[in-house]
Amino acid sequence: MKVLLVEDDQALASALGDALRDAGLLVETTGSGTDADFLVRTERYDAAILDLGLPDGDGTRWLAQWRDDDIDLPVLVLTARERWSDKAAGFSAGADDYVTKPFETAEVLFRLRALVRRSHGHAHPVLSLGSLSFDTHAGSVTLAGRPITLTAQESRLLAYLMHAAPRIVSRIELSEHVYDRDHEPDSNVIDVQISRLRRKLGGTRIETLRGQGYRVVAVEGDA
Repeated sequence: MKVLLVEDDQALASALGDALRDAGLLVETTGSGTDADFLVRTERYDAAILDLGLPDGDGTRWLAQWRDDDIDLPVLVLTARERWSDKAAGFSAGADDYVTKPFETAEVLFRLRALVRRSHGHAHPVLSLGSLSFDTHAGSVTLAGRPITLTAQESRLLAYLMHAAPRIVSRIELSEHVYDRDHEPDSNVIDVQISRLRRKLGGTRIETLRGQGYRVVAVEGDA
């Protein structure tokens, strides 16, 4: 999951960004609405965390512009403003969820993951496809009830494919959502990691559709 964190308090942005990265998320940060506006229009993110008190304009103004331009990125507002009128303004501008400061990092993480799940049409925190299950809260994977050990990168790759299933995910989309844009994968990195996932999950569970991309499928005999 690739997240844009828009927060002008550098200490807070650094601490929250590090905590979300430790939880397996890819996080890019900016402290201004102008930069955030450029990024959401030129990069692809799974969600954004948006502070309202930005130095170059209220966050609701930027959010309202995104929604007016049909940018449907899930947005979690994170702010010190606690009045109901402020929350109403945030939701009216197009916010999907709202957390006030001070906050628990775990709550932000749970809410982010829920936003991303719902944006892909999943209500339950455990994504299941046949006997393969991915617990988005715990970040754990089981196959027919047996725990599967994945590396952090394998876990991010599988999570994105399972969120998207049964849709086909192109290599470009995987590169944009699973890998840091400052460390884009070499041409064969995705192939290597897909191959490793197949060894752990079964060779037919991840399909390659030539010229299109990859998708996760249930296999014959799955419960």
